[in-house]
Amino acid sequence: MEYLEFKISCKEEYREILMAELANIGFDSFLETPIGFDAYILQEDQVEELWQGVISQYQQEAEIKIEAGVLAKINWNEAWEKNYDPISVGDMVYVRATFHPSRGNDHQHEIVINPKMSFGTGHHSTTYLMLEWQNEISHEGKIVMDAGSGTGILAIMAMKLGAAKVTAFDIDEWSVENGNENFEINDFHDLSMQIGDIRSVEIEESYDLILANINKNVLLDEMEVYAARLLQGGKLLLSGFYDTDITDISQKAAENGLRPLGEKIRNKWTSLLFEKA
Repeated sequence: MEYLEFKISCKEEYREILMAELANIGFDSFLETPIGFDAYILQEDQVEELWQGVISQYQQEAEIKIEAGVLAKINWNEAWEKNYDPISVGDMVYVRATFHPSRGNDHQHEIVINPKMSFGTGHHSTTYLMLEWQNEISHEGKIVMDAGSGTGILAIMAMKLGAAKVTAFDIDEWSVENGNENFEINDFHDLSMQIGDIRSVEIEESYDLILANINKNVLLDEMEVYAARLLQGGKLLLSGFYDTDITDISQKAAENGLRPLGEKIRNKWTSLLFEKA
């Protein structure tokens, strides 16, 4: 199993945007560097037209430079340990890996995430915004859905905030495996992640809160299902899209009986909160 490695240098403000764009076309791992990031994809998964499309779209404005190579093997745990720093979301939550020392006394909550190839360590603006919102939303005794769970970080946060039950799922096998490992690490032994999307996994009849940090196209496609599964007064928290997408997301939400409660923007990425009227 050989990986293609792309060492990419770019303007700082475009790093997260480029990683998200590449994740959408099959890249499954990223390591941030002082000048940009390294991106990895299985050789058989790369589609040259999609790759060139992303690069050409941002080439000039992001000042992209690329060195390409092939990796026969890579020790992902060692790579993450060298490049993955812990983060804090205010004084609410401290997110670290097992190889970082605990700082639980400095924060209300501590989450341990060994990300491997999954998305969701809190470093990306969308995950950060979702965690920030979660601190402002009541989870106590709530039935919660975490759609497109990645590492399972939002599901873990929901449980730490007192959720009665969390439904977590993702379409990627490595995310499901990684997410379930992270649930165990954080001592949520009864929490498990399913493989599939919202139309194929086992879900509850209704939810108090639905979390979906995915991408614009998936959110627009699944909005009707989210709305149908929300209780009256239930909340829908979304992220995974740019500030330029707010109008499209909000319009689709309104068409499905969801009213806006607020928005957060960080590095051009956006998170929106809705309520079922």
